[in-house]
Amino acid sequence: MNKPEQLYDAYIFDLDGTVYLGDALLPGAGETITHLRQLGKRTVFLSNNPTHTRTDYAAKLTRLGLPTPASDVVNSSYVMVDFLRRRMPQAKLFVVGETSLEDELRQAGFTLTDQAADVDAVIASFDRTFAYRKLQIAFDAIRAGARFFATNADRYCPVPGGGEPDAAAVIAAIEACTNTKIEAVVGKPSVYMADAILGLLGLPPQRCMMTGDRLETDVLMGLQAGMAGTLTLTGATDMAMLAASDVRPTYVVQQLSELIPG
Repeated sequence: MNKPEQLYDAYIFDLDGTVYLGDALLPGAGETITHLRQLGKRTVFLSNNPTHTRTDYAAKLTRLGLPTPASDVVNSSYVMVDFLRRRMPQAKLFVVGETSLEDELRQAGFTLTDQAADVDAVIASFDRTFAYRKLQIAFDAIRAGARFFATNADRYCPVPGGGEPDAAAVIAAIEACTNTKIEAVVGKPSVYMADAILGLLGLPPQRCMMTGDRLETDVLMGLQAGMAGTLTLTGATDMAMLAASDVRPTYVVQQLSELIPG
């Protein structure tokens, strides 16, 4: 194991599978994050999961014993709002996603419609309400010229006892029937997500550590942005998967307590 031998000014943590699983903190997570805060280090949180708002995530962390303001959480729906405001501020959207994402987009001033001819962009996301009707509208809209974006491209979301199919399945269904590739995915490991978190911190990337349980999202984003990229073996990735991957983390830890040099 290659463990950190120095402290960083800011620590960015993935949530599901890194800080907690379900409604319980993972071993060492609470104590480690509390200790880093006591040392004066910034601790912020990053999630590809758009089914809850930043306020929801902050409330959950607080309930689990890690008091956190919503301003210290960035998720893929927050980044999607910023992405669309910069590129298509008056866009009419069709969302293949859940109510929380739809509400955030409406609150940001976007119009949501299920009339395919009126859709400027289809937004694909983690959607446990995915149904054929949604696929049909997305199909019709994209064939009529709508653009095609996604909040995230995770294959599954970890939950106690296993996982739930995530946005990759929705993206694949829409790509398959429209023969159209997704134009942009704003969640990890994209530059859009990295820029959002570094903008929040106001620090150069080399003074930041990104820690997560997935090589292809958490660690890769950190490395590509110039941060230290730490893999924790508390979630989706084991040593065999690490050995088979082309992504080489800066550090590998069994749990978050190993982030603090001994």
